[in-house]
Amino acid sequence: MELSELVIRERVRDTVAAYTHSGDRLQLTALADCFTENGALEVKGRTAAVGKAAIVAMLTPNSDTASDTEPPKAEKFFIRHFVTNLRFDSIESDRVETSAYFTVFTPNGVDHWGRYRDVLVPSGDRWLFSSRLVSVDATVDNSWFGSR
Repeated sequence: MELSELVIRERVRDTVAAYTHSGDRLQLTALADCFTENGALEVKGRTAAVGKAAIVAMLTPNSDTASDTEPPKAEKFFIRHFVTNLRFDSIESDRVETSAYFTVFTPNGVDHWGRYRDVLVPSGDRWLFSSRLVSVDATVDNSWFGSR
């Protein structure tokens, strides 16, 4: 393996971690900054958000759905995404394809789980998502995600 490939892999890992940490902290602008200007975030079965502003809007509760999208009231609500088995399906100098599994926890325990399918491209010293497909395999009864 060439040093250049190791650098690509580590930059991709950093982007995956930045997305996860930003999302868990509800720092949606930072999360959107993990995408290219025209990057797409798609949750399987829903309309894709294309572009950073659309990604932020997709993840931001609005007045019409605020009661359905706000985190449940709890003394210390949190959300934590655990990403595992990041696999580099394809590595080129201008495009990387990855896949991974995720599990999401809230104060009630496991909430939902599934798979990511990503395409990342170089942007300066970073690698950014040009597309991220989120496939939710299942949710627990009364899950936070299931109410969104």
